[in-house]
Amino acid sequence: MPNSTKISTTVFEFEDIAKCSSEIQELMSRAVSIRDKAYTPYSQFQVGAAILLENGEIITGSNQENASYPSGLCAERTAIFYAGAQYPNQKIKTIAITASGIYKDNLEPVPPCGACRQAIAEYEQKQKSPIVVYFMGKTGRVKMVESLLSLLPLAFSEDYLK
Repeated sequence: MPNSTKISTTVFEFEDIAKCSSEIQELMSRAVSIRDKAYTPYSQFQVGAAILLENGEIITGSNQENASYPSGLCAERTAIFYAGAQYPNQKIKTIAITASGIYKDNLEPVPPCGACRQAIAEYEQKQKSPIVVYFMGKTGRVKMVESLLSLLPLAFSEDYLK
């Protein structure tokens, strides 16, 4: 039998956003506001992300779809790439994500997709400090991990390219 490694993670859960700190409530509020501006004519699934930088700036992004599906971009990557382009020397402290369908209210917390996990992991590895991730559906419970790498424990990194 081959050797095995057990991987586990801790996910914290809040009953609703009111149970989070005022800083996180404001961040999630910004994510909700931008979620409603998402361009989603095909999936009808809106996502908003708000990023808190170490200098206090908040960067937001929403998902932007395209008829050529791979050409669209998720909310998390829209926000994180903008933050990287405009504030390349600022560390990302926290990201808040909210997602819901236009015709179906998602009440379960919606985590970032795999591509977004990898993109956020790249920034976490680059800055050598964790990025706290909060995520929720349209309303209701909020989940939190203290590091994106908790959601992607075997992340691909630049170390494999050297």
